[in-house]
Amino acid sequence: MATSEADMPESTESLTNTLQSNWRMFLVAGVVIAAFGVFAMLSPLLTGISIALLVGLLLVGSAVLHFVGAFRGQGWRGFVWQVVLGVVTLIAGGAVLLNPAFGLATLTLLVIGYLLATGVVEVVMGLQLRGEKYWVWTVASGVVGIALAAMLWLGFPTTALWAVGVLFGANLLVTGTSMVALALGARSLTETTTEPAAGVGGV
Repeated sequence: MATSEADMPESTESLTNTLQSNWRMFLVAGVVIAAFGVFAMLSPLLTGISIALLVGLLLVGSAVLHFVGAFRGQGWRGFVWQVVLGVVTLIAGGAVLLNPAFGLATLTLLVIGYLLATGVVEVVMGLQLRGEKYWVWTVASGVVGIALAAMLWLGFPTTALWAVGVLFGANLLVTGTSMVALALGARSLTETTTEPAAGVGGV
C-alpha cells in the first residue's frame, strides 16, 4: 500500500523538503567529507597522530575546566575531587601532547575494546533473534567486529600506526558517500515533482 504525502509524519516531510531544497549543499558536503576520508585512509599515521593531538588538547581543556570549577566554589565539598580530576586529566592530556605515539596506541586499544564489545553484543543479539528476517546479518556483523578486534590486538603495537587513521577515514568515506546518495536521490525527486508543473504551465 503506497503512502501519500498526507500520510507522512510532519518531521519526515520537513526533512524531505529540506533535502530537496538543499541537495546541492548536501552533495558538495558529501564529496568533501568523502575526499577527507580517502585522504585519511591514504595517510593513516598522520591522521592518527592528528586525532591523538586533538584528544590531548581536549583533555587539557577539560582539566582547566575542572580547576576553574574547583576554585570558583571553594566551599564545595567536592573541591578536592575536582582538583584531583583536573590533575589526572591534565597529566593524561600532557602525556598525549608530549608523546602523540602514546596517545595513538591508547586510542587503538580503545578501538579494539569497542570493536570487541559491540561485536559480542551483536552476536548475542543476533542469536536471540533467530527466526527473524536477516538475523544472520547481525551475527555476521558481530563476527566481523570480533575478528577485526582480534587482528588489531594480535598486531599491536604495529597496528597503532594505521588502525585509527584507516577506521576514521573509512567512517568519513561511508558518511560522505551516503550524503552524496541522499543528495542525488533528493535531486531526482525534485526533478520528478517539478516536471509535471512545467508541463502544465506550457499548455
